[in-house]
Amino acid sequence: KYVVLVLFTAFWFYASFSHGSGFRHSTILDPHGKYHLKWRFDRGTITFEIEVETTGYVGFGLSPNGAMALSDIVIGGVTDGRPYLQDYFADAKRKVHRDVQQNYRLEYGRENNTHTVLAFSRDLLTCDTNDKDITESTVRVIWAYHSDDVGPSGPMYHGVNRGRKISTRLLNKPDTTSGFLPYKDTTYWCQIFQIQEVQQKHHIIRIEPLIQRGHENLVHHILLYQCDSNLNESELGASHECYHPNMPDSFLTCETIVFAWAIGGEGFTYPPHVGLSIGTAIDPVYVLMEVHYDNPALQQGVVDSSGLRLFYTPELRQYDAGVIETGVWVSLYHMLPPGMQEYVSEGHCTRECLQESLGQEMPNGVRVFAVLMHAHLAGRAIRTRHFREQEELQPLSHDEEFDFNFQEFQLLKEERLLLPGDHLITECKYTTKGRQNMTWGGLTTRDEMCLSYLLYYPRVNLARCESLPEITGQLKFIGVKEIQAPVTTWPFMIKSPKKYSNLSFIEAMDKYRWSKKRGKSFNEMVLQLPMNVRCSKWGQDEWSIQGTLVSPPEVKSEVKPPSVVCRSASEPHSGVVLLFTLCLTYSVVQACLSL
Repeated sequence: KYVVLVLFTAFWFYASFSHGSGFRHSTILDPHGKYHLKWRFDRGTITFEIEVETTGYVGFGLSPNGAMALSDIVIGGVTDGRPYLQDYFADAKRKVHRDVQQNYRLEYGRENNTHTVLAFSRDLLTCDTNDKDITESTVRVIWAYHSDDVGPSGPMYHGVNRGRKISTRLLNKPDTTSGFLPYKDTTYWCQIFQIQEVQQKHHIIRIEPLIQRGHENLVHHILLYQCDSNLNESELGASHECYHPNMPDSFLTCETIVFAWAIGGEGFTYPPHVGLSIGTAIDPVYVLMEVHYDNPALQQGVVDSSGLRLFYTPELRQYDAGVIETGVWVSLYHMLPPGMQEYVSEGHCTRECLQESLGQEMPNGVRVFAVLMHAHLAGRAIRTRHFREQEELQPLSHDEEFDFNFQEFQLLKEERLLLPGDHLITECKYTTKGRQNMTWGGLTTRDEMCLSYLLYYPRVNLARCESLPEITGQLKFIGVKEIQAPVTTWPFMIKSPKKYSNLSFIEAMDKYRWSKKRGKSFNEMVLQLPMNVRCSKWGQDEWSIQGTLVSPPEVKSEVKPPSVVCRSASEPHSGVVLLFTLCLTYSVVQACLSL
């Protein structure tokens, strides 16, 4: 039993929730709604179903970069009532070849006068160099179809009936304001809503994005913040550009993140024992919804009413969920030199912050059950590293093929205990190759972020646990000796040496003659600088450690994500072999021994 709350333009209430045919995930691949994809997976295999508006062949592929070259492809159809399926691959010159090792298995196929439906499965890891391993990292999906079936000479060229889907993460578990968009490439738009009044405590158990059709590439992310519960009701429905000098003062009271969604993500379902609490004295009464629009083409006259759908129920779960924002404190002090093939940023949720906050609130620790990792266009890989007593544990989460156009919460295979005195590092790898100037930490998609949003339980009074490398060391690297004091402008101005005199520190950093060697040296230096600690409570309160300088921890040895044991094609596909592989791979020792 649940009720649905929808946030967009105004609040509306209705019930709508379904899954069909055992497929827990689905998406439309083409802009005209002619190519539907569904999928499900278990420990060792993945099963797809595609429904396409054609009576010819259909093609589906996994690409390393969204292009045809080096893709893992399957092509099939139905001829004279009999389904067929073949495993193919594309070489570096985009020529398609039939794979000697046929790893895709036809499950069923059917066809009517207008549509073809095919279902097929394969092992997540095939040990075939022509196949792409299916892991928890981001994958790029490509698609095609033709009006004719595959003939003796192979599939005919698909013509314009092909494309690529913004990235997805196949192994993820299931889980606004209307108005003209301003004429600029990046807009953050905010509106305040009131959570539906309930007479007793309820739990939100699922949140879904409601993205207006055709605006999938405009709406980059949606954040939901908890506001001051004493807000004047006259502010309800107030909407304005976020972070603007003229925005309502009430927006400044909305500090605590309740939920985060980013482009390409699906809805999120909380685990059966956890829910997002509403209806108690410390729960959200008013929320601010922040929608980030990315409009690099400067489309005009765009009206959007995207938002969120919240499912809530009086049937309470055991624990209340919370969200902690970790990573690099968003600031101009987070800077990336130009022309770098790889640059690494680290945002620390420090031992000192977790010791103070969890030590007082929850000495036995909290359990993290999902993570959303967030960066912008320069981002290439992200992981959330976990340390205890200077020993590194397995990463909380990782994505070695990060895609700006696809970001969503990853449910952890096993919940992770986070203790007072632990230390987290959100590590982001970027490439600034081709950029002529510094890339700055900031809000636009051309700026950068390095964040991990942790979903956890039970809820404690900790909203942000972040860090920022202190600025003095960064300025010394380019030769700055003195800044103008007192600081009266932002960004602040440089006083000496003469070559930087009367320049802002941004202008000075851009004036410096960067090279790959200097960029690498700068990166190594920044990772060793003392860090400003951000350790904030709900609202605008702070833990006492906030604002202090601490040194980054000494990392004794680096722990990589667990490697996956590849099963040879000649080995029997037995449950015993699969179970043993999983025991080795995921260290499910307790579960394995109990079996």
